[in-house]
Amino acid sequence: MAQIKRVFRKSSDKSPQTKKSDIDFGESGSSINTSHPFYFGFLAATGALVAIAILQALQSASQVFILLIFSLFLAMGLNPAVSFLQSRTRKRGLSVSLVVVGVLLVVTTAALVVIPPVFNQINDFVAGAPQLIDSLRNNQTISKLDQHYGLIKSLQDKFQTWFADGKILTGAFGGVLGVGKTVLSGAFATLTVLVLTLYFLYSLPSVTKVFYRLTPRSRRERVSKIGDAIIARIGSFVGSQILIAFFASIFVFVLGLALSLPYVAALGTLILFVALIPLVGHFIGSAIVTLVALTQSPTKALLALILYTAYVQIENYIITPRIMRRTLAIPGLVTIVAALLGTSLLGLVGGVLAVPIAAAVLLLMDEVVFKKTDNS
Repeated sequence: MAQIKRVFRKSSDKSPQTKKSDIDFGESGSSINTSHPFYFGFLAATGALVAIAILQALQSASQVFILLIFSLFLAMGLNPAVSFLQSRTRKRGLSVSLVVVGVLLVVTTAALVVIPPVFNQINDFVAGAPQLIDSLRNNQTISKLDQHYGLIKSLQDKFQTWFADGKILTGAFGGVLGVGKTVLSGAFATLTVLVLTLYFLYSLPSVTKVFYRLTPRSRRERVSKIGDAIIARIGSFVGSQILIAFFASIFVFVLGLALSLPYVAALGTLILFVALIPLVGHFIGSAIVTLVALTQSPTKALLALILYTAYVQIENYIITPRIMRRTLAIPGLVTIVAALLGTSLLGLVGGVLAVPIAAAVLLLMDEVVFKKTDNS
């Protein structure tokens, strides 16, 4: 039996084993003559065609790229909280789950607080609109206009058409199909952002390592440090914006209590999200607070507008510079210009992403461009 095993082992050792290095792929030919005009023309034409194809692909899939960038931005913003929990739990998956569950709880609670009062206000407005239109007859100027042009009658007909028949909603979104399309696209975009954010947040370290490996080994350490600093700046920006918006929501809550405004909790929660929008956030917030105060009295509306404007000035010149100086160290002029350019290019999403991108560009200029110019 042992002799049979020895014979079998010898026969197996003699079996041919081909290595990858032993495979003959033929001899390499002469290199292409890169100085030939045909080579240059072909290379230039191919590059132009590839560039046109890429631009057309980006244009056709612009919404997808916006969702990708926005999801990556959210993941970078939530990454500091995940890193903080990961330093204690030692498990990134558990830390990501805790952060995502916390964010979903906050958003759901805010929606439950804000949505019912908004619908109540709309129902109160629709119910009281006929009495409000009838009260316009007491105004002499409007009464004269009504006699000549039928102004009040036109308002009553419009109200009946818009609210009673439900055409204001379908008209705003282009009909019943438009409403359904808007709802479905909004739900799909929200679900896509949620899934992509969860994926980016969980795999952010591995994703950054892949991108860092694209750089030469001699520069990989420096590139990785700059990349981590950019991610940290974006996270600091998100945290700073949330803190500033929280202060604004507290102010509106106290202002609502002082002026005895209705739904002060809903107002404060709504301002918490509205204040996150660069440049126009407080304009929207002041309009909302003023309109709610106007339902009580014109004096309260004027007082609310004045106090809100005063708080915005305090936030712009005292609160924001002190918080941003510790996190981003970005000049105010750069913030305004970046927000304006981002809003004009990509709308609301561009306005949100512009400031952290500007902070990242400033960091690259400090570490790369300015050092080269100073040493030259």
